[in-house]
Amino acid sequence: HPTTRMCLKWIAQNPSTYQAQRVLDYGCGSGILAIGAALHGSGIVDAVDIDPAAVDATNANAEANLSHLRAADGSLPINAGLPDLVGEAQATYPVVLANILATPLKMLSPLLAGHVAPGGHLVLAGILARQEQELKDAYAEVGLQLRVANEEEGWILMTAQKAA
Repeated sequence: HPTTRMCLKWIAQNPSTYQAQRVLDYGCGSGILAIGAALHGSGIVDAVDIDPAAVDATNANAEANLSHLRAADGSLPINAGLPDLVGEAQATYPVVLANILATPLKMLSPLLAGHVAPGGHLVLAGILARQEQELKDAYAEVGLQLRVANEEEGWILMTAQKAA
């Protein structure tokens, strides 16, 4: 899907923003973005979803695609779970990825912004081009200035960097 491609492209083009650091994939689905971040050198990826089946899929896909990155203790670089895994903005990350839809992204703006570390990056997808301004408005309310970083087939990728 265009939104997944744009996110993976951002991950591949910006490894210095997260290498050897913990990353958050919020709304992980099958885990493809978490796997992409792990393959490009992140530390641990916290991959969360509200759907237990998505958590199971992420774990299965991590096992199938990341066995060569297994740590000495046998763990994989992806920690998948339900949203309580990361809590209400208790942990902060240099990169927060969320490829869901515009309405949940708007509702989650305080939570997602709260997980972005000072100087960190927020990467949002699942947004139609016509929804750009409503996302900009929602995130401006929580102190982040979104910009369109990529567009493909009527979908946009929006990013913001939190002040250091």
